[in-house]
Amino acid sequence: MSTLPQASPQIPEPGIPSPETPHGPFAALLRVLGKAEGIRFLLVGGFNTVFSIAFAWLLIHPVELLFPKLPLPAATTIANYAALPINITVAFLGYKWLVFRTRGNYLKEWLKVFAVYGVSIPFPFIILPLATTLFLHLGIAPKPASLIALIVNSGAIACYSYFAHKKFSFKR
Repeated sequence: MSTLPQASPQIPEPGIPSPETPHGPFAALLRVLGKAEGIRFLLVGGFNTVFSIAFAWLLIHPVELLFPKLPLPAATTIANYAALPINITVAFLGYKWLVFRTRGNYLKEWLKVFAVYGVSIPFPFIILPLATTLFLHLGIAPKPASLIALIVNSGAIACYSYFAHKKFSFKR
């Protein structure tokens, strides 16, 4: 019985990326992280957390200007909900491009990401007013109290989002 010679794997020429080699603006980061999906998720999630907290926190002042008699816990909650569409879209792009590395299906995956975060919609409604009020009662100044409440809220949402995105939004 004769055996056919095995085809040797194609070795890409230097400077020419193979189809599996990440390319684009984040290629160096992806090459360093390799297939460490969990680490990539933590890095992207860390960025998303800082971005979403900062963006929501920046919106508190305009909400207070529009509704001057609104208590700070309510203003913090409204600012957080106003920031959600942008924050979710930024998170989606980071997860798609850097963490799960899926191709195509932008609208379908974007809607799934909104569905995952849709489950968390009640979290800020409950957590932000309670946490902001608690931190104000503990003697923390108003702006830092709102910021800390936003951090607590983001931590609660991050706890379940990795598995929801892995098993639903970007399921392969």
